[in-house]
Amino acid sequence: MNKVFLTGNLTRDPELTETAGGIKICRFSVAVNRSYSSSDGERKTDFFNVVAWRGLGETVARFAKKGNKVAVYGSIELRNYEDSQGVRRTGIDIVANDVEFLTPRGQNVEDGYDSAPAQSGGAGKKPSLQAFDDDGDIPF
Repeated sequence: MNKVFLTGNLTRDPELTETAGGIKICRFSVAVNRSYSSSDGERKTDFFNVVAWRGLGETVARFAKKGNKVAVYGSIELRNYEDSQGVRRTGIDIVANDVEFLTPRGQNVEDGYDSAPAQSGGAGKKPSLQAFDDDGDIPF
């Protein structure tokens, strides 16, 4: 079984491209802190390259940006290639099946404030609640 679940922060803005066949592909990188510290007290971080295809890739490219916290569920994929000097190499990617955005929508990571355009209906305005008459009867 090949399953991966990562929670971390994007290290760069997602890059959306298209294959020759017209399929959308989004590439991004996630930094994941290890749950333990080394003997010198430093906490190590691992960096994972992630690929999201089609609609999921378009969604990630549209709503995620560098610094956002995400949860990625997917699988590990190994790919073999030759570098520019003809040396055979192996690359490791995480192929995303699902990506959950953990940074609150519109939150600007750099300054901690909402930098997104205001939603219709008034920014920051909470919906008003209406009282209802509870006469004690069970409605069913």
